[in-house]
Amino acid sequence: MEPSRGAVGGGRRWGDEEAEAEGDAAEEGRRPEDGGEVSLREWLDRPGRAVEAAECVHVFRQVAEAVAAAHAQGVAVGSARPSCFVVSPPFARVAFIESASGSDASGSCSGSDASEDADQDASPPRRRDGAARGEEHAGKTFPLKSVLSMELNWYTSPEEADDSGGSGSTFASDIYRLGVLLFELFCTFETIEDKMRAMANLRHRVLPPQLLLKWPKEASFCQLLMHPAPETRPKMSEVLQSEFLNQSRNSLEEREAALRLREEIEEQELLLDFLQQLQKRKQHIADNLQDTVAFLSSDINEVLHQQSALGGQCVNFSSDLDKEVCSGTVEDQSDCGSRKRFRPELQGVDMEEQNHSVEECSRTVPSSELIQESVLSKSSRLMKNFKKLETAYFLTRSKLVKQVGNQISSCHQIAKRATGSAVGTEGSSIDNFPLERQYGRRQRGWVNSFLEGLCKYLSFSKLKVQAELKQCDLLNSSNLVCSLGFDRDKEFFATAGVNKKIKVFEYNMIVNEQRDIHYPVVEMSNRSKLSCICWNSYMKSHIASSDFEGIVQVWDVTRSQVFVDMREHERRVWSVDFSIVDPTKLVSGSDDGSVKLWDMNQAGSIGTIRTRANVCSVQFQPDTARSIAIGSADHKIYCYDLRNIRAPYCTMVGHTKTVSYVKYLDASTIVSASTDNSLKLWDLSMSPGRIIDSPTQTFTGHTNTKNFVGLSISDGYIATGSETNEVFVYHKEFPMPVLAYKFTVADPISGQELDDPTQFISCVCWRGQSTTLLSANSSGNIKILEMD
Repeated sequence: MEPSRGAVGGGRRWGDEEAEAEGDAAEEGRRPEDGGEVSLREWLDRPGRAVEAAECVHVFRQVAEAVAAAHAQGVAVGSARPSCFVVSPPFARVAFIESASGSDASGSCSGSDASEDADQDASPPRRRDGAARGEEHAGKTFPLKSVLSMELNWYTSPEEADDSGGSGSTFASDIYRLGVLLFELFCTFETIEDKMRAMANLRHRVLPPQLLLKWPKEASFCQLLMHPAPETRPKMSEVLQSEFLNQSRNSLEEREAALRLREEIEEQELLLDFLQQLQKRKQHIADNLQDTVAFLSSDINEVLHQQSALGGQCVNFSSDLDKEVCSGTVEDQSDCGSRKRFRPELQGVDMEEQNHSVEECSRTVPSSELIQESVLSKSSRLMKNFKKLETAYFLTRSKLVKQVGNQISSCHQIAKRATGSAVGTEGSSIDNFPLERQYGRRQRGWVNSFLEGLCKYLSFSKLKVQAELKQCDLLNSSNLVCSLGFDRDKEFFATAGVNKKIKVFEYNMIVNEQRDIHYPVVEMSNRSKLSCICWNSYMKSHIASSDFEGIVQVWDVTRSQVFVDMREHERRVWSVDFSIVDPTKLVSGSDDGSVKLWDMNQAGSIGTIRTRANVCSVQFQPDTARSIAIGSADHKIYCYDLRNIRAPYCTMVGHTKTVSYVKYLDASTIVSASTDNSLKLWDLSMSPGRIIDSPTQTFTGHTNTKNFVGLSISDGYIATGSETNEVFVYHKEFPMPVLAYKFTVADPISGQELDDPTQFISCVCWRGQSTTLLSANSSGNIKILEMD
């Protein structure tokens, strides 16, 4: 009955069910390759186990030593079976998990297994931590329940099987069990049937031929331990002192030493790999730092060279000034002498006048103390923004490095081509002079450009309020100002917004006269909310407007009436712009996805550009009426040549949200604003292709995620609004703000400042190329700011 029951139960591990058994073992998390403890039974029966003599003898010795320790206390183990031991890698450390007092033949190990298996589903999950590991192994069932049942029969000695009185285990029966264990250690099987057959033959001391051929010494020692006569079996002391165990001890120690050495080598290799990777990264940083120091030194030398040249000019200027002062003084004296020759009493007065003139002259030339004070003031601002300026410097300098690399490569190619003859070499050296001068000019140009930007960045410390426009309807909720603009001569400025009115104010009157209420000099009413206005650069009194109903109009301010009405757009028009070069040309962009081109001398539009998204901003190129830039809701900027409007000649990609404004900084540079919290600077001359996907500069610091906050440009300064009710000013050379000013909200009754998160800056406009900035917010508050 036992073999048949074992065959049925063992089918889960062997044959076709091996994969399922492997899954069970993996689920328990006790595979030796996973680095945890496993039952010696699982360790013996794991598929594909390779028999290594030293390892097997090592396991056997540890079990034998555990049994010997129990015998030394006068206790027969009885449960010296694989299921009652656990093995720990990497050196196959064996631990006994069953009490030595369990000396009955049945043993408590398998009984615990069976009872635990019967109630496994009802038991709560066990912890996997190391503190509970011993407890876990002591009471946990192994997947091969039937094999465990057969194990009890395999490890029962003949005298125990014949003992009907139940006298229990003896020392000799423990020796027999050691023989069975030794057999299992050195003999592996592919199927459960093969193992059952071999174990059945083992009861009659019949060993498999492969064991006798491959491991004859081990087979002989196994038969000695399993001798049918108990008194013939060796004692535990004899087993431990046997030549079989002692001869293999040295090889096992060598194996363990080799394993430890291999582990140490692997650890050293791991450490070496880490150090090499670290060295590689640090070397890369060092190389970059060396390159950085190199071009810093180059720039320092260039600045020192320019400073030396300026110093020489300063010396010449000072000497010339001294000569002029001296000559002027002598001349004055001679003149005075000729006029007042017979009036010596006035000589003292003449000397006082002379000294006074010299003092006036000295005051016209800045003293070194004043220069030093100015430098210290700028240095203080420089140190406060050092990190930002450093980032801007390296970002800008890296672009020059690429250009210089291309220039040097070209010089090397010319030099290589010129090495054919002496004449060619002389010619090449002469030809290289323009290249070297061009490279030097490029470096000096970059330094001067950065210096100019740095000076402009440090020239102003704040935005101060020069005047505030006071209107009688300031508390009206529909006072959102959508657009501002100065006229041709910068004498008047106009405002327009959701109040459906265009108001024109005189600039000097607002700035110079203190009044309780400022009234416009002209006020023109429209049928719909106004989105944009633009003054004509030639006709001083002409101003164009666009509204929410899609109507584009041109007003005559002197007559306060419309004289051109254009109604071709189907939806709201966001932007209009007059051409500076040809003031009869007008362009408009609408939510209907179209851009209309208008001529004041013709009825109807003269051209239409169709786009796939809403058009939010349009502007003519400043030096021609044949090119325009378009800001679109599809996150892109398009440049069109109006002689070929079928497709844009350039597309700029980089924003992640709607492009709300586009402005030309110059003929080849565009600034764009987007609701992705950024402004971007695009250089049209740097890309020969039709698509530009990398801006030359990205300006961040303001907040803009949903509203139109304005954009204006003046002499390299870029002004924009923010949804934090602040005005920000950038410079084209640096990505961080130069200046900022926050509009304050005052309570109309108490006068205390309030924090209203709903208010935002709605539009900004520079007064030409000056330092004066006109700005308005969503509540209709208009201020004239000055960079100070």
